[in-house]
Amino acid sequence: MTKGGISALGCPHIDPATLPGDLARESAGAGLDQVARGQQERDMALVAHLKSKIRGLDFASLAERVGAKWQPERPGELAFRYLGRQVRTGPDQVSMDDRELVDPRDQILLYNYLAFGGGEPPGGEWVGMESLPNSISKVRTLDTYCQKRISERFSGRADRLAALCLALDGREETGQSADVAVVVPVLPRVPLLVLFWDEEPEDGFAATTKILFDQRVMDFLDLESLVFAAERLADRLAEIDSNE
Repeated sequence: MTKGGISALGCPHIDPATLPGDLARESAGAGLDQVARGQQERDMALVAHLKSKIRGLDFASLAERVGAKWQPERPGELAFRYLGRQVRTGPDQVSMDDRELVDPRDQILLYNYLAFGGGEPPGGEWVGMESLPNSISKVRTLDTYCQKRISERFSGRADRLAALCLALDGREETGQSADVAVVVPVLPRVPLLVLFWDEEPEDGFAATTKILFDQRVMDFLDLESLVFAAERLADRLAEIDSNE
């Protein structure tokens, strides 16, 4: 017997396999709902913390370091591009394409970008995630949530991928052997180099993708945010591909 609203799966003495089907499903669903609510609460708490960190910043001087625009008539906000969309960010609100941005994960990324304080512009020397400090645990995550998704979606459609990357303010990168080599500025100082080798069925090769980062990227974001930025790139490519 369980308390109202409490999942039976929370009891360490209960084997989920022995629960009746309905109760097991209800317990699992309740558990997932609790996890989702907990994550939402943690995300919103982090958003509030990051807002407090940028509240006292001098936006006029910060603008140059993060590649944003600052206007005297709107001193409490910065404007910049985020995956081909116009963002306005201040300590009280963030909007994207003139609509309030409500997803806390995007807010975390954008506020974290400002909280880092910026630095020297990217130098154009590219490295893989595995070359960044303490990144071993993030390499597989990057592959799962970005690289594999791009490979699977655009296999046999290299031209389409290139066109969509260019539509996200991208520019072609010369001197690369890949079928697609485009630099996409997820944020003004956080460019990602998308390298894509299309499938070769006759030789048994599947499409592959490699995301490279500027070697100065950790002046602008932490590893967790970098992986999320790459994931959002894959999301955005899929969104435009589906809508056009």
